[in-house]
Formats: sequence, C-alpha cells, structure tokens
Amino acid sequence: MLKIFVRLVKALNSESNPAQLALGVVAGMFVGLTPLWSLSNLIIALLVFLFRINLSAFFLFWGVFSGIAYLVDPLMDWFGEALLTAGVLEGMWTAMYNSDFWRLARFNNTLTLGGFMTALVLAAPVFFTTRVLVLRYRAHVLTWVRKTRIMQAIMASRFYQLYTRWSSGS
Repeated sequence: MLKIFVRLVKALNSESNPAQLALGVVAGMFVGLTPLWSLSNLIIALLVFLFRINLSAFFLFWGVFSGIAYLVDPLMDWFGEALLTAGVLEGMWTAMYNSDFWRLARFNNTLTLGGFMTALVLAAPVFFTTRVLVLRYRAHVLTWVRKTRIMQAIMASRFYQLYTRWSSGS
C-alpha cells in the first residue's frame, strides 16, 4: 500500500496529465462502491488497463472508496431498492432482467444498483474536483516546496542527482 501511495505522489509531482489521475480516482470509486464481483467492475478494470489511466490512483482510491462503501452501504442499498421498486421504472427493469447481458450485470441486486448509480451520480463532480485539486497542488504546494531551502539543498546534492538519473532510466 505504501508503494502505491509513493507512486501516486510521484505522479502528482510529475508532468502527467491531471485527467489521468482524476480518471483513476473515478474508476477506483466505481469499483469501490459496488460489490467486487460484478460485470461493471470487470468492464471498468478492462478500461483502466486499456487506456492511460493512472493505476496508482485507481488502486489507492479503490481502497478508499471500499472503506467509504462499508460505511454507506445501507444508504446505497436503500437507493437501489428505491430505484428497483419505483413503479415508473418497472417495465424497464423487467425488460433488462429478461436480457442475458443485463441479468449478468446483476442490477436486480439493490446494493449493486445503488452503488453503481451513486458512483454514476458522483463521477463528474469527483472527476472535475480531482482535476482542479491536482492542478492547484502543482501550482501552489509543489511550487512552494521546491522553493524551500531544504528542498533546494536536497535537489543540489549529488545523491539527488544520482537518484533522478537512476529513476529516469538514463
């Protein structure tokens, strides 16, 4: 876990695209808020490995949102049940359950549906908030840290120069 956290900090401090980090957080949120063995999680994991999404952010926030899900499972279960028992949506749920694909997705499970819909509602706000936070971190905190005398002394040391040369693969 510490190794994943170090990689995330390294990605925060690098020139990588903030959207890649934000997508990792959102993907971790989807997997963390829904039951582990579901079709939606398999599809999300496939997308994470196919596209340039930060894996450290994905794995770290999967754990974070799994802990949050443990606390809010009763609410997500209630949300899923409310959606499944809504009279207006009954025809749609029946048609979906009669389809093999949607039966595999297990959206007839209140916790699966509630967790997925919660993650879907939160996806855009979490993405844009994370992206803005990464940009602000880089503009303010990272700039300030690099200007401190201690960091300048560390960066001027021979050890740091060897480390950067070694870590970049040169």
